[in-house]
Amino acid sequence: MTSTDTKRVLITGAGSGLGAALADAYQSRGARVFATDRDPAGVGSRTHHLALDITSPDDWSAARDWVERNWGGVDLLVNNAGIAGGGRLDVAGVDEWRTLFEINLFGMVAGLTEFVPLFKRQQSGRIVNVASLAGFVHPGGMGAYNAVKAAVVALSETTGHELAEYGVGCSVVAPSYFQTNLMNDVAGADSALTEVMRSLVEGSRLTAADIAAAVVEGVERGEEIIVPDDAARAAIALKADDRAGYNAVMRRQAAKLNRQ
Repeated sequence: MTSTDTKRVLITGAGSGLGAALADAYQSRGARVFATDRDPAGVGSRTHHLALDITSPDDWSAARDWVERNWGGVDLLVNNAGIAGGGRLDVAGVDEWRTLFEINLFGMVAGLTEFVPLFKRQQSGRIVNVASLAGFVHPGGMGAYNAVKAAVVALSETTGHELAEYGVGCSVVAPSYFQTNLMNDVAGADSALTEVMRSLVEGSRLTAADIAAAVVEGVERGEEIIVPDDAARAAIALKADDRAGYNAVMRRQAAKLNRQ
């Protein structure tokens, strides 16, 4: 997909963070952006916006109705909305796992269920699913988050295979930590893990705009796996090239977390 192909873009979680940065990036390139978010106040300044709770099939249906009625279809669906979380296996409860999967995976599945028929009819377009470095690299203390983001990676690959014959592509995005407000709503039982994650987010030199720019470029190149920053690429390479070294790093981090 080239920049000239990306005319009509629907983004979830566009009220703040990476979603807002992606909306800005695509608007600056002349695309029409349909910004959605669970909190309508977050996207109210956008020309095209709608309240969309990704766990609601009715909200997804309304979004699909909107793009068909107003645009005649959509070129790019960006499944960005999600929450952060995690915790050590003996600290985080099953309810925390369920919440992460309900929003970060099943919310995405609800969107795909609604929009895939539209993409098939169009026989064009692209779906972008925002996962995380945690979908490929699995540090201790983050079992639920690692698992749900790995599921997003698998779902994205499956989506690409299923839709290829219809001329529709799928990309998955795997950033490392960057400055965002994603940690504002984390309320897990493992407070030590939450503080570690918060420090990594706040200490990152990367901004949401940096990640958004890399995502737009990756989509334009038709990349199926978009790893938008050096830290993420280095971590994935370490796991692939030196599993023993990777295990040693992950286990040192886990041991440090256990001492906090």
